[in-house]
Amino acid sequence: MPESLARHDMGLSTMIGRADRDASGNKLDPTMRIRMNRLATWDVRSQFHSPKDRSLSEAFFQLDVLKDKLGLSDGIVEKTAYIYRKAQSRNLTRGRTISGVLAAAVYIACREMGAHRTLDDIAAGSNVKRKEVSKNFRVLHTSLDLKIPQQDPMKCIAKVANIVKLSEKTKRKAAEIMSNVMKEEISAGKDPMGLAASVLYLSCIKTGEPVTQMSIARAAGVTEVTIRNRFKDLKSNLQLN
Repeated sequence: MPESLARHDMGLSTMIGRADRDASGNKLDPTMRIRMNRLATWDVRSQFHSPKDRSLSEAFFQLDVLKDKLGLSDGIVEKTAYIYRKAQSRNLTRGRTISGVLAAAVYIACREMGAHRTLDDIAAGSNVKRKEVSKNFRVLHTSLDLKIPQQDPMKCIAKVANIVKLSEKTKRKAAEIMSNVMKEEISAGKDPMGLAASVLYLSCIKTGEPVTQMSIARAAGVTEVTIRNRFKDLKSNLQLN
């Protein structure tokens, strides 16, 4: 198999298969089959020399499950494995759960690779509390001195609009408003999902599409109070009627 950071041994170790045929395709006799199964078992056991190897194996097994749940690309998986290995080498995994640190690494990798996955998405996929993922994210961000780009609010608009099933006209109007918001630097320091939800609500008012604050808030994973506060900021800063 090709080398990969997302395997505890980086894909460099040997592997004895469980097939019951030899290299020529002939079926093994029962005695030889039992012997090969025993060798395969000891081959697997011999690869875990330390608790570090066992921890990496468990972490990357969970990462493989998360890859399918969240639809992660191979590039994001490799980036996550690199961040997790770096965290383990700095002893940042000590006293923390494997799933919690791994979830934080996935979130950082998604941010760096430009894939839109929220903390809520990753927390739900990894069965870890959002608070724990957020806490581990701050630890990795500070201790590893990572340069993490901000989320693109335009991608947030597309995600929320698709969940609420808004029309293309409303989406285009929201993109136009968000472009003005970013140009006026109103988005600085604002939560991208909350800002996107407020822009979509404003766009719905302008296009006349019926929608409630509650439905947009649920789709964006924010509160209705957040939408109202951001909405007031947009009205005052963009001088809207």
